[in-house]
Amino acid sequence: MNRHDDHPFDEEEFGAGLLEEELRQAAAILDPVPAELRRTAVEAYTLHDLDARLAELTFDSLVDAIPVRGATDPPRMLTFRTGELTVDVEVTTDGLMGQVLPPQPARIEVLGGARVATPDALTADDMGRFTSDTPPAGPFALRLRTGGEVVVTEWLRA
Repeated sequence: MNRHDDHPFDEEEFGAGLLEEELRQAAAILDPVPAELRRTAVEAYTLHDLDARLAELTFDSLVDAIPVRGATDPPRMLTFRTGELTVDVEVTTDGLMGQVLPPQPARIEVLGGARVATPDALTADDMGRFTSDTPPAGPFALRLRTGGEVVVTEWLRA
């Protein structure tokens, strides 16, 4: 009978597991994860919607638009798309405004990576229009709830 037949796992694997745990403990002591980074990571994970569709960025005026000479602080224009749904957003220093197409009522949450508070909640009218007097700061994304569907945009830096 082989000496490994008595054990449900290999001794080398057992030793590797102990080594891994010791390395984790050493890293936690010698190079701990900053509390802010850990909090942001946990918040990002909790914001993950398994049922949500991802709306990908199809237009960003910072990348795709031709610069206008003399414009000192032009608004940033963004377009997100998933399937038949399009979200156009204009981001300025005064806030943001946008429209859901095809036009429909929706609840929109402005998600921010560095915020502790609950996301800003906006409501799109029957024409799909929404506004906010608070410009996003740092990384942000939008979560839209239209009827029974949840759509989340890609994350961008304001």
